[in-house]
Amino acid sequence: MIPTAMTSATSLAVALAGCGRWGRHVLRDLLSLGAEVHVVDPDPAARQRALEAGARSVAPALDGAPDVDGGVVATPATAHDAAARGLLARGVPVFVEKPLAADAGVAEALAAAGGPRLFVMEKWRYHPGVEELGHIARSGELGRVLGVRSTRAGWGASATDVDGVWTLAPHELSIGREVLGHLPPCRWAFAESVDGEPTSLLAALGDDPWHLFEVSLRHPTSRREIRLHGERGVAVLESPEAPALRIVRGRAAEPLALAQVEWRPIGKEPPLLRELRAFVEHLRGGPPPRSSGAEGAETVRRLAEIRALAGLR
Repeated sequence: MIPTAMTSATSLAVALAGCGRWGRHVLRDLLSLGAEVHVVDPDPAARQRALEAGARSVAPALDGAPDVDGGVVATPATAHDAAARGLLARGVPVFVEKPLAADAGVAEALAAAGGPRLFVMEKWRYHPGVEELGHIARSGELGRVLGVRSTRAGWGASATDVDGVWTLAPHELSIGREVLGHLPPCRWAFAESVDGEPTSLLAALGDDPWHLFEVSLRHPTSRREIRLHGERGVAVLESPEAPALRIVRGRAAEPLALAQVEWRPIGKEPPLLRELRAFVEHLRGGPPPRSSGAEGAETVRRLAEIRALAGLR
């Protein structure tokens, strides 16, 4: 472990468990928010990169980290439980990258152990476009909400400890929760597998309103779209980088040329930065982040149900 200086009375110390492909982005944003970050990672190369990026200290295991005000878990999904429990044992709030766990029973036990100090990083709930879709749904400006359709397709997935469906589908469930306000029960699901590994999943949740989503690791072009369907029109986030929502009001039986089209600007601040700001502000006495540990466990449980319906292990 690299020796550390005493934490000042005004600084905020955060332990970051995992500083790999995604954790390095978490480190960058925590530092930009003024936090003092102490990285825990068994990989010497990751620890060295963390020091070069501005981490106050590094250690190969959690017992080598100093006292902190909170913790963030950005390890592989199968290591979330151990890392989160180690941080919870210190009596501090803990923010865990999604999914909370790769098993419903483990997720529920962890949520029970963490109680009000455990939160899940569901960055799509902090995407300005998804937030605006939720506002439109609640405001009733498109009439009664019929449902949400979300698509995430591309080629390959980065996680190695779980399959791509475990990596991608939690994003869609968090979008449905943010826009509709809850997770509807699963109605049906279909999965595509190649050589025993899931490569795509199509699922339908709920009835009134419904949520239909698709994730795929075998799509040659990247596609990301989220649509809110109301009785009087449709609001669409056409890509994560889109500067505005496209809102189309009119009857489906009429030509698009007769519809009213509005482009509604949305914020550009990255969702990861926004959710980490919410956690840092919580550590300073502010309200908790949006996704509780209980909601994170519900997401894992719903995904397990969907996978079972689709015939996946």
